[in-house]
Amino acid sequence: MKSINYERIDKLKTLKLSHLLKRKNPYLYKAKDLNTPGEIVSSLASAFLSSAEESMFGDWLEGLAIFIAGEVYRGHKSAAEGIDLEFDKDSIHYFVSIKSGPKWSNSSSLAKMKDNFRKAQRVFRTSNNHAACEAIEGCCYGVDNVPDKGTHLKVIQN
Repeated sequence: MKSINYERIDKLKTLKLSHLLKRKNPYLYKAKDLNTPGEIVSSLASAFLSSAEESMFGDWLEGLAIFIAGEVYRGHKSAAEGIDLEFDKDSIHYFVSIKSGPKWSNSSSLAKMKDNFRKAQRVFRTSNNHAACEAIEGCCYGVDNVPDKGTHLKVIQN
């Protein structure tokens, strides 16, 4: 596995200033008191790396969760769209979407996750499988005092 520093360098090598500038609001530079090209580039590179690091860490957490579920429950990476992990425990088949923390979504991404859960459960049930199945939004840290979301459970491991 590559170290985070090498992955950061690889990400920076793919960075194109013209691509970043097209996606940014030019008035934001003035609001942040960024007046020189060096300040703007430094700010853009920092934001880019921060986002890349969050993705890399999230991928690492997902891999760790899949590995642990594989060792404990013979779980595996799911082939279903938007589902990260599947495993069986106590005669229940679990579909898990792994998130680093509890505040990861906006309304449209949450709706997409719920739709992915519905589709995975429908396919599971129509494949002549009579086992019960549950959808889990699995978070690696945080707090949520209402774990039952109606369509799925939000489970937070602290």
